[in-house]
Amino acid sequence: MARYVGPKCKICRRETEKLFLRGSRCYTDKCAFTRRGYPPGTHGRVGRRKLTSYATQLREKQKVKAIYGILEQQFRITYALATRMPGNTGENLLVLLERRLDSVIYQLGMASSRTQARQLVRHGHILVNGKKVNIPSCLVKIGQEIKLIEKQKKNPAVLRALEERDLERITGWLKLDRESISGSVLRYPKRDDITMPIQESLIVEFYSK
Repeated sequence: MARYVGPKCKICRRETEKLFLRGSRCYTDKCAFTRRGYPPGTHGRVGRRKLTSYATQLREKQKVKAIYGILEQQFRITYALATRMPGNTGENLLVLLERRLDSVIYQLGMASSRTQARQLVRHGHILVNGKKVNIPSCLVKIGQEIKLIEKQKKNPAVLRALEERDLERITGWLKLDRESISGSVLRYPKRDDITMPIQESLIVEFYSK
């Protein structure tokens, strides 16, 4: 299935919760979910029927895929890797998703959304330990330094994203240097570092059937 390229606000409305897919716009009154917090479509205002357990699990999986901007095959590969790791499979899955390079760039505030972060990586604007990396799904490791290439440090979109990002919103497992527009990985993320409204146990139940 191809990547969804329609209005991102419709995804939030479909999941009936704000997923912050459009960066700073999601924090303003312009957010479509704030103005129309019901599902899209003719019968959106009527409300949904009660979902079955399977439908609830499916919707949670689809929601997480939308948050991180990945497709089914890549999500399955990530889940399979999480099952082979020691510990809780659901937490392992979220940690792997957070360690993606595009997600790390977003968390550092170099991009206003994960979509924008993925674009920076794809276009070769990101250096990891001094080497150019153009794979958004690349997993960062402890001690690695992530920074923009020199000619992108005056990119208006990047500067605006850094300006809008509150330092308190930068997660504790990452460190940002605003002067050099670079970040470093202090440790791997823990479940408490992930603040998005995700019930990972539902995803594990979905794939366990």
